[in-house]
Amino acid sequence: MLNAVNAMAQTITQERFITDMVERHQFDKSYLEYLFNHAKVRKSIIKAMTPHPTGKAKPWYQYRRIFIQDQRISDGVAFWHNHASILKRAEATYGVPPQIIIAIIGVETLYGQNQGNFRVIDALVTLSFHSSRRADFFREELEHYLLLTREEGFDPLQLQGSYAGAMGIGQFMPSSFRSYAVDFDGDGRRDIWNNYADAIGSVANYFHRFGWQSGQPIVKATQINPTALDTLLGLAFEPKYTLTQLQQFGLKYHGDELANTSGLFIDLETEQGPAYWLGFQNYYVITRYNHSKNYAMAVYQLAQEIAHQYAQENSLLESN
Repeated sequence: MLNAVNAMAQTITQERFITDMVERHQFDKSYLEYLFNHAKVRKSIIKAMTPHPTGKAKPWYQYRRIFIQDQRISDGVAFWHNHASILKRAEATYGVPPQIIIAIIGVETLYGQNQGNFRVIDALVTLSFHSSRRADFFREELEHYLLLTREEGFDPLQLQGSYAGAMGIGQFMPSSFRSYAVDFDGDGRRDIWNNYADAIGSVANYFHRFGWQSGQPIVKATQINPTALDTLLGLAFEPKYTLTQLQQFGLKYHGDELANTSGLFIDLETEQGPAYWLGFQNYYVITRYNHSKNYAMAVYQLAQEIAHQYAQENSLLESN
């Protein structure tokens, strides 16, 4: 009986969603019913979205090993060579350096090789109506998905993505696609699945729109006064404190940035113990892509390794 009640509640919620889409966005009701009838609820998606029983994220040193690998670095260098002109134009247009764009794509999809094998509509319907975790968020994304497929002329039953509904080479959620995806090659379509120009331009535009500061630092190692750790950990995780304030709170940083430069405190767990960093506006922008300090640091360090190897290869080519 309980399962029947839950199924009825889900059906009503889904029906209300359809009614709302008809009233607010003038969708055809029978068309939406057809789409929902052909969407499949995937238990594997619910399982993938279920938090780890301990509720703890991997420590930084374990997380780092996943992404900072020789193969991922060399593949990133090859990606740079293959798309050098597009990356150069993206930097000129949006101010975001190639290595950062490449690292995002490398972390998200292995440079487009692993974009996800779930239908986006299956993922979003499953998470909107058959899972209690962030269901409101996924219903909003489902709304954006239906709107973008109508706007772009895509078949909603065909597009593939991750188990969370993220799409394409750069893994944009539907709302991000509508707000930040760009037609970077001017062919009249925003294709982030197959068109690397559009994918690169879209990632760069995303960073630009969230306030990337061209030529400015991202993150730097620092030390702290041992008695200040609790105070620093209690600060908001956003660059709302000046260097002067952070130093007053106990940060031992002596860089050459201006005293009124904004920053945030970062603590990471290494195999040797805790390590501390000063993050700047650009580090915070990376966290707008994924709200994780480990993710942002992985992107930064992968970008650094790719840039270093790319420069070495270019230097060897020029000397021969």
